Amino acid sequence: MSDEVTNARHKRSRTEYRQSQQQRRTELKQIVFDDESEISDKVKLPKKKYYRQRAHSNPFSDHLLEYPKSPKHMDWSTLYPALIPPLSEIENSELPIKKVEIADIGCGFGGLSVSLATEFPDTLILGMEIRVQVTHYVEDRIIALRQKHAKDGGYNNVAVLRANAMKFLPNFFEKGQLSKMFFCFPDPHFKARKHKARIITSTLASEYAYLIREGGVVYTITDVLDLHEWMVKHLDAHPLFERLSKEWEDTDKCVAIMRMDTEEGKKVERNKGDKYVACFVRLPDPE
Repeated sequence: MSDEVTNARHKRSRTEYRQSQQQRRTELKQIVFDDESEISDKVKLPKKKYYRQRAHSNPFSDHLLEYPKSPKHMDWSTLYPALIPPLSEIENSELPIKKVEIADIGCGFGGLSVSLATEFPDTLILGMEIRVQVTHYVEDRIIALRQKHAKDGGYNNVAVLRANAMKFLPNFFEKGQLSKMFFCFPDPHFKARKHKARIITSTLASEYAYLIREGGVVYTITDVLDLHEWMVKHLDAHPLFERLSKEWEDTDKCVAIMRMDTEEGKKVERNKGDKYVACFVRLPDPE
């Protein structure tokens, strides 16, 4: 069989799979939250090979992204329909509404977000990813998990959103809304002229300090020593962050999840590489 024929078949297979997944997303959004529906043993998690994309994305590109004018304009019911009412109902309601408290920035294939969902079942968790196909994979993964756990309502507290976290975080989150922010194996941008694209800089550290509440924690992990030192340097220099001790890291369950449940973390483990962790607590605002 010629390479052209083989490639054509693979391309057709991927296209058909994406189309079926898109149709499934549309159908499941109406039935996946029905507590009376039976759990189907035939539900399978999506396959990464059908969601191939470049490993990195330029955060300064002019991406075609949708984002709210401000946090109060964000309709979270589209992501958490089982837990949050539509925006039109919230505006006329005096009842407390759940808000996202944990943000997985650059969530990749969603390993961390999914694990956190079971560790914190009463907390809303949002994975944010800029790559289109990777975001689609995580969305399909969450839909499948929700369907598998329809009877117990599992994974209704986790969602994924395609967004550029370097530009639009304040459009989604209010001041002090977040309790935890994760930066797991971010793009190292090795070249010096690319360092401005790193996800943690002096300017962005101030933005994270605005979004995370007092006592909240910023988690970082990477297998690149230079990037680890860069992130530590910029967060250490910020007056509203203080690095937590190695002893604290060794007892924190989120650090353990971050080390082992991300796809990159598993890859580093297989290759017997190093993982560099640094966690920073949000200090109280000065008087």
